[in-house]
Amino acid sequence: MLPNSQSSSLHTLSFNQDHTCFSTSTSTGFRVFACDPLRHLFRRIFPSGGFNHVEMLFRSNILALVGNGSHPQFPPNKVIIWDDYRGESFGTLIFRTAVRGVRLRRDMIVVVLESKVYVYNFKDFKVICQVETFSNPKGLCVVSQLDDSMVMVCPGLQKGQIRVDHYTKKKINYVWAHDSSLACFGLTIDGKFLATASTRGTLIRVFDTENGDLLQEVRRGANAAEIYSLAFSSTAQWLAVSSDKGTVHVFCLKVNTSNTEIEKSQSSSNSADASITSFSSSLSFIKIKGVLPKYFNSKWSFAQFRLHEDCRCTVAFGDQNNTLTILGMDGSFYRCQFDPVHGGKMTQLESHNFLKPEIAS
Repeated sequence: MLPNSQSSSLHTLSFNQDHTCFSTSTSTGFRVFACDPLRHLFRRIFPSGGFNHVEMLFRSNILALVGNGSHPQFPPNKVIIWDDYRGESFGTLIFRTAVRGVRLRRDMIVVVLESKVYVYNFKDFKVICQVETFSNPKGLCVVSQLDDSMVMVCPGLQKGQIRVDHYTKKKINYVWAHDSSLACFGLTIDGKFLATASTRGTLIRVFDTENGDLLQEVRRGANAAEIYSLAFSSTAQWLAVSSDKGTVHVFCLKVNTSNTEIEKSQSSSNSADASITSFSSSLSFIKIKGVLPKYFNSKWSFAQFRLHEDCRCTVAFGDQNNTLTILGMDGSFYRCQFDPVHGGKMTQLESHNFLKPEIAS
């Protein structure tokens, strides 16, 4: 969920679980759009108040809503489970403190408070478990989406630590991800791989959630940045990163997987990988002597798309191969494509403002 820090009619902006739709919350309600092609699906206006969080359940009429506190009907400590087909709520969860985030699965509801996470059964709204966390004002939490397994990632009990819950296996891992505070998470849909960024925003680390091993470290840049979103491609070959520096980066990952589809897609970028390997090899003697600065040891981005720096945006991979969908809090919508062999500057395929009447009506 991307919060707004600018003067805009939008409060938050987020994709659904499979990135086919996105929802926006406003001071008077919410709107839902389809991504490909871009079109407005439905909206709700509540004269008595709006929402700070809207979480859509895949491409359905079910949403989780958290009020912005401007009216007693929608306090920030209440989660409303909403059926937009009927135009009414069918469940409410109330807490002592403000809700920082909500994540949905078809079988579970995950509610994030500043120092606690609650997991509920979707069928009867009964608590499955509750987890204590380090201070988490951003509501950081990600969950897997496969029916036969449930992986949840949230902050641990100390700064820079993450907790990985494997509910199916009844297993918990604690991982020291960063020295500084956590800023953003990204999880593959099957829950196997996790990407994390800290408040410094220079390095993104990719972990194996099964054992907590660090698989790869990539570098967004040398200067500190605020990371807005981390997104894996469906094959886990690519990782997209958006930040306040106005550039969306795509990194080529080298995670171990038995998925043959991933292996096939990776073979298409072998020539690009070879050039990167050659660069690293030519500098290996310098690294041994300790002369090469640390930031050369991390992998730099493979492809880039430039935005204006004041655009707070979130990113996801599209249904078409090697495409990205980029959403901005100013209403901007971009679809772009990168070359999986040569990388470099991405090609813009389309650009819209989804707040314009012809789209948002």
